[in-house]
Order: sequence, then structure tokens, then C-alpha cells
Amino acid sequence: MAARMIVKLEHRGPDATQITSLKGAPVIMAHSRLSIIGPQDGAQPIIQGTDMLIANGEIYNHADLRAILGKDIFQTASDSETILHLFRSRAARWVDRLDGMFAFVLATPDRIVAARDPLGIKPLYVARIGEGLAFASELKAFDGLGLQTIETVPPGTLYDSRDGWRQWYRMPQGAARAEPGLDVEATARELRLVIEAAVAKWMVADVEVGSFLSGGLDSSIIAAIAQRQLKQAGRAPLKTFSVGTAGSPDLIAAKAVAAHIGSDHDEYVFTSDDLVENLPHVIYHLESADIDLVRSAIPTLFAARLARRQVKAVLTGEGADELFAGYTYHHAYVDDPRALADELTRSLGTMHNINLQRVDRISMAESLEARTPFLDRDLIAFAQSTPAELKLRRTDPDRIESTGPTTEKWLLRKACADLLPESLVWRKKAQFDEGSGTVAALQDALQTLTGNTGVIDRVQEGAFYEKTLRDRFVDPDLILANAGRWVADRVAA
Repeated sequence: MAARMIVKLEHRGPDATQITSLKGAPVIMAHSRLSIIGPQDGAQPIIQGTDMLIANGEIYNHADLRAILGKDIFQTASDSETILHLFRSRAARWVDRLDGMFAFVLATPDRIVAARDPLGIKPLYVARIGEGLAFASELKAFDGLGLQTIETVPPGTLYDSRDGWRQWYRMPQGAARAEPGLDVEATARELRLVIEAAVAKWMVADVEVGSFLSGGLDSSIIAAIAQRQLKQAGRAPLKTFSVGTAGSPDLIAAKAVAAHIGSDHDEYVFTSDDLVENLPHVIYHLESADIDLVRSAIPTLFAARLARRQVKAVLTGEGADELFAGYTYHHAYVDDPRALADELTRSLGTMHNINLQRVDRISMAESLEARTPFLDRDLIAFAQSTPAELKLRRTDPDRIESTGPTTEKWLLRKACADLLPESLVWRKKAQFDEGSGTVAALQDALQTLTGNTGVIDRVQEGAFYEKTLRDRFVDPDLILANAGRWVADRVAA
């Protein structure tokens, strides 16, 4: 069964696939590896004595943990091996010491332990098969096995067959209003330092790391900081990647940003014919028929495919909207910072099943690791302690520091204003699928795919996506029951 499951996940790690049983225990582990850290000797499963581990993702503080745990006990250069030794240290809250994006399953002769990173950047599902459990990174691994239910291992949660479920990480509640005398300028400067530290941490790799560059604020900030850090280190320019239809705002803006920061820039112009060819592929790998997720997954696919020709990992701007109030609907909260803070906290907790699912599935479909520095634990803690009224503000449209009567991500813009052209820092935001030209091209593609010459409305679009998903899976109801989708439980302003 392990062989049958892992073959459906080989796109996640084309460098090596290995299936191993644990001596003296009814445990089989299978792993497909994308080698990023310790590429020479980091094959998985990793075995130490009678313990065995498979892991997905990156542990960014692995060097510090090696020094603390003792270098002599390590057999590989893999960051994942630190998970095993932390567990074997028997520290009470050992999993909390892992800093990064990860999902792992660890087995001993009499125990199974599985856990997921705080935000659920890396996926993990569990299903009961007879008297046993099966874990996998994607739903498709379970397809056709005749299962009744699959569960998502929640973000920041650990399962222990001995002690049960435990939520080891809790999202800090967002602050609403500024305390009297808060120095806004100093807060902005400190935010900048925290972002820079996050980018430096999330750039750690034994291979070259590039960056998606949509031309929007978030990815541009990440790329600009990464490029500065590479230049200071005397390394080659950052490779940046953008996609869009011919003449789309994203391509134009991304090219201008790349020229400004001095990155090594590449772009891909896609057409409606590309969408016709790739929509079934997107939906299969996305494991969702949600209209908005599919729309945003399309440019993500082309960006991932473009980047994978040159690098194995990229930085992305995911998380900035949830941390700093960047969505259009957030403007309704401008006079209610308490409700805004609560809504941002809620949306951070649901990212794993929406945007983070899109980023993970589509990038890994192309064997590319996507990294999200804005979702660094230290940055989340700082941003959540920052008053929501500094993130979304009423502003004078005639002043430089505004994007209109209300300005979203105000503090983030202020903290990073010197990195980018003024026209971009205070430019009105466009969604990735809109700025890239996806929505317009999608109409033509859907007409071709459905044979309908009229305008394809959202109901028809959604029905086509669901049919496409059903055609690709043996047990589509099981996939749809666990599929990522936008939920309407927003905190009321």
C-alpha cells in the first residue's frame, strides 16, 4: 500500500524515493525527496536506533539545534534529522523548538508521533485503515483505497499514539488600538528589522533560492530584501520570476521592480490556450474545485514551472494580507480595529486550507519548494502585537502615504517604503489572478473547454471545475469533502 500511495506523490520529491519498514514494528514509511539542505546524505526515512522519521519542509534553526543537541549524534547534514534528536531528548515541549515549515511522522517500536507547523504551511492528512493509521501529504495518495474518511492534521497540532492529540501552538491574538504614546516611526523601523531577519532565515539552503515577483507590494518587498542580502554577501543576483498575459499589469510592474532592485528576472507570457491545456492539471494537483482557489492557482502554476527551470526553492509574499490587512474586504473594518484584529487572527488560522494549500500543491506539483517569510513565527508574533489601527487607516488621498481614502497595509508600506519605487509602494493592490490577466483569459479558455460561446458565469465555472475534479479521482467525494475552500465565517465589523 505504501508503494501505491507514494507513487502519487513523486512530483513532490523527484530526487529520490525510498520505502522502508521499521524493524520490530508494523510500520512502513515511504518518502519522495526534494533535496534542499544536506543534498548528499539526507535521504529519508532517517533511522536512529529503533526510531524512524520522514519529514516534509524545512527546519530553519537546524544549525542552532545541532549545536545545542551535540553535533556528534548527527549522521547526516539534513535539517530534518534535528526533529528525531529533539524527540529523543525527551524534552517536554520539544516540538515547540522547531522553527520552520514542516510536517512529519516519527515512529518507534511502540509509538507513532506526527505533527504539523504552526500555520500549516506544509500539509498532513491522516486516515484510519483497519486497525492502523496512514499519513500522507496530499489527499490523492488515499484515492482509490476505499476509505470512508480522511482528516486534516490541524496546524500547530501533534498526534501521539500514546498521549493523543495536542495543540502545541496557538495563534497570538491580534492587538487592536495603539497604547498611549506609541512611537509609530520606531514601530515601523522594528517591523522592518523583523522582516529582514525572517527573509534571511527563510533563504537558508544548500541550493539557490529564487523569488516569485508578481509586481505587487508583498512579493516585491520580499524580493528587494533578499536581493540586498545576497548583494551584501557578495553572491549572484536573486533570480525573480513573473507571469501574466501579454501587457498585463503584473508583468509590467514586475519588470520595473526587477530593474529597480537589480534581480536576474525572467517572465512567462501565457495565453488562453495555455489555460485550456493546463486547467485539468491545476485542479487535480490543487485538490479543490473552489473557484477563487482555481483562479489564483493558474498563474501560480506558470510561475512555478518557470522558476523550476532554474531553482529548487522560491520565496513568496503569502501571509502579508492576513497579517497587515491587505484584502479589499478589510476596508470595511477601518473604524473597528478590534473587529479587524479578530478577523486577521481568524484568517491566519484558516490559511492552511486556502492560500497555503494552493501554494504548496501547485509549487510541489512542479517539484518546487515555496517559502513564505511573512509567516515566520517571530514575524507573526510581532505583527500580531502591532495595533490593527496602524495596518488599516483612514488617509488623505492627496498625501503620498495613502492609496485612497483608506489605506491597507499602511504600516508595512511605511516600514519598507525606501526599498521600492514610490509608485509601487502606494499603488492600489490587484489580486494575483486579476493583475496577471488570468480572469480575462479564463473566459476564452472556459468557452473552449465547455463548448459554450456565451459568457461563463460563476455557477457554470464552478460546475466545470467540480466535474473536472470528479473525472480525475476514483473517490471524488472523499477529495471534495476535504478540499480547501473560502469560508464565510468572517468576524463582523
